[in-house]
Amino acid sequence: MTVAQALAPHLPYLRRYARALTGSQKSGDAYVRAALTALVEGDQSLTPNLAPRVALYQVFHKIWTGPAHLYEKHGIVAADNQSPEDRLASLSAKARAALLLTAVESFTLEEAASIVGDDPDGVEQAIVEAQRAIENELISKVLIIEDEPIIALDLENLVTELGHEVVGIAATAADAVQQARAKLPGLVLADINLGEGGSGIDAVNEILSSFDIPVIFITAYPEKLLTGERPEPTYLIAKPFLPETVQATVGQALFFHPIKRKAA
Repeated sequence: MTVAQALAPHLPYLRRYARALTGSQKSGDAYVRAALTALVEGDQSLTPNLAPRVALYQVFHKIWTGPAHLYEKHGIVAADNQSPEDRLASLSAKARAALLLTAVESFTLEEAASIVGDDPDGVEQAIVEAQRAIENELISKVLIIEDEPIIALDLENLVTELGHEVVGIAATAADAVQQARAKLPGLVLADINLGEGGSGIDAVNEILSSFDIPVIFITAYPEKLLTGERPEPTYLIAKPFLPETVQATVGQALFFHPIKRKAA
C-alpha cells in the first residue's frame, strides 16, 4: 500500500477537524492542502512509529502551528477577522485542539499528545480548560432542525445540559425558516435530510440569507460532505454522536462568532 492509499481514508476527517479548528472551510482546507504539499515535496514526513492517521494529523499540526513560511505560499488566510482581544482569552488554541482531537476525532490522550507535541497530562489539562471555558462563557440560544423526534429530544437535552437555551425544534425546512426568523437563535443544529420535510441544507441557506449565525450540520455520512471540492459545512457532527462531540463542536462554532454570541 502506498502512502497516498494509506492516507486517503483519513482526509475527509482531517478536513472536518481543520475546518472546526480554524473556523472556516476555506482556511481549514488550505491548511490541509499545505500539509499534503509539504509531504509530497519532502518538507515534512510521517513519523514511522505512528499509525498513518496519527502521523497525518501530526504533520497538519506542524503546519498549523509553524512559522509563516510553511503556509504562506499556499495562500492561507486567517479564518476570521476578529482580533485576539475580541476572542475568548481563556480558550487557547491548544485547548481547542485537544478537545477536538479527543471528543470529535476520537484520538486517545496519548495519540493527541503525539499530534500536538505534548504529554498526555498536558492534553488532559487542556481539555479541562476548554470544557470549563465552554460551560462558563459560550452560551447561546439554539434552534434544532431534526425530523426524528428521539434524536431531536436527545440533542435538546444535550445542549440544555451545556447551559444553552433551546428556543425551537423544527421538523421541516419551512418550519425551521419560520422559527429562525421569529426566535433569532444564536446557533443552529441541523439534520441534512429531513425526509418529507425537505432539505436541512436548503433551510439553512435560507436562514443564512437573513442572519450570520453558526450552523452545525448532523449527518450519518460526513465523508460525503468533506471532499473540499465545493462550499461545504464548516462544522459537522456524525451520527450516532456522543455528548462530548456535541459539546466540542458547539464550543468551536460559538468561539468563532463572538459578536453574534453576545447578541444572542
